[in-house]
Amino acid sequence: MTINVLQAVLLGLLACLASLPGMGGTTIGNYTLGRPLVGGLLVGLILGNMQMGIIVGAAIQVVYIALVTPGGTVSADVRAVTYIGIPLAMLSISAQGIDPNSTEASGLAAALGAAVGTLGTVLFYGTATLNLVWQGIGWKAMESGKWDTIKRTIPMVDAVFPWVSHILFSFIPTVIICLAGPTMVDLMKQYLPMDGIAMKTLFTVGSLLPAVGIGILCKQVITKPLDWITFAVGFLLAAVMGCNLIASAIIAVFFALINFEIQTLKTARPAVAAASAGADDEEEEDI
Repeated sequence: MTINVLQAVLLGLLACLASLPGMGGTTIGNYTLGRPLVGGLLVGLILGNMQMGIIVGAAIQVVYIALVTPGGTVSADVRAVTYIGIPLAMLSISAQGIDPNSTEASGLAAALGAAVGTLGTVLFYGTATLNLVWQGIGWKAMESGKWDTIKRTIPMVDAVFPWVSHILFSFIPTVIICLAGPTMVDLMKQYLPMDGIAMKTLFTVGSLLPAVGIGILCKQVITKPLDWITFAVGFLLAAVMGCNLIASAIIAVFFALINFEIQTLKTARPAVAAASAGADDEEEEDI
């Protein structure tokens, strides 16, 4: 498997679009297009192996399943993880001859994704820093009080200038790294054999990273001890009953409907009781 210039350019464009305001801001861009689970499908389509792309994207997504960016604080850049980490992981898995469905492939993908994600924070803050320049231009236009200046400057600041930031810190690095990917993978294969200590360490660390992502998710969504039971049902369905994601989702919808009916009954019961009490009061007044 190799990455040609056209494929690298498409990956670079997706890296840019993952957070540009023109793509609907963070909702459609960063939190959808920029996620490994979604990006894995797109990367797989571009590289001609959709199945491997989805598998690698799912393996990396587990690590970053609960990643948030409060106040612009970024511990890892998912755009770099998705559109640099996934292609490199696919190249590495293909070059090493590893089964994409194996735990070794998942560990390698998670480890490469973590390494690229840390590198991506530099690119993220570079983009944010350069965007401050464009914001300064916009503030000066607003402070001038001249409508013609504002009308001419603000659209440029909002829709044009950010492309410069993303081309410099997203597009160009993604294209260069993806084009150099096969060379990097060949060097890894030559100097880091599969049975060596370095690769074994990489696989071990990578296999532990999903546990960190799940732990962060549990910390966010579990507020009381009983929540562990609900949270564990999905894992029990997969591990004990062998259900896939679609079957687990259907079962979850079933239990969600039951819970909805119970909560509806709880809400309606006080209203019925109050209405009955009011009717009794009216009957007593009539008597």
